[in-house]
Amino acid sequence: MKLFSESFPNQGVIPAEYAFAKIDEKTRVKLSNNKNPHLAWSDVPEGTQSFVVLCVDATSPTDAADVNQTDREIPADLPRADFAHWVLINIPADTREILAGEYTQEVTPKGKAGPVIAGLKDSPIRHGINDYSHWFAGDHDMAGDYYGYDGPCPPWNDSLVHQYTFTVYALDTVDLPLPPDGKLNLASVQRRMHEHILASASWSGVYTLTPRLATALAI
Repeated sequence: MKLFSESFPNQGVIPAEYAFAKIDEKTRVKLSNNKNPHLAWSDVPEGTQSFVVLCVDATSPTDAADVNQTDREIPADLPRADFAHWVLINIPADTREILAGEYTQEVTPKGKAGPVIAGLKDSPIRHGINDYSHWFAGDHDMAGDYYGYDGPCPPWNDSLVHQYTFTVYALDTVDLPLPPDGKLNLASVQRRMHEHILASASWSGVYTLTPRLATALAI
């Protein structure tokens, strides 16, 4: 399989319009457009019955103690973990493209509804929940179930530039079953599709809200 995006070059900088937050000179950060990027795939293997799209940041801090603190940066040697930004399943086998902003065009405090996608009730496509669901769990104004795509919002004091990998998986099954509560997250999707993957392709981009790193990347 091959994957391509018109939204940013592979391994290039993700534009702020596809991020959850962007740098602000007065307040450090502010909410951004949060559009999902364009994705298009080809060379699909025979026998493909559906697709799954995942977006994962593998550089998320495992300890929140230093996150967004004015007197220090998050050290580069801090252990990192996966942070899911997009879980999209049961994409029909004849699909080859997702348009920029097709599923998300703004930040939705407390999260978008799901797993059925607004305006697509007759579609088999389902959104899983992303990891903002647990990140904002203790925030009165933002807590909720975050379905669908929510873009980059790395800590504004991280010493590492974050990398976001979009992967499309071709599966030999028409659908992945939802749990009773409908909340399908990254780990549960990975378990359910493990034995059904025929092929996959990835496209990555980088993003930061740390001013000195953003200057180096010309964000």
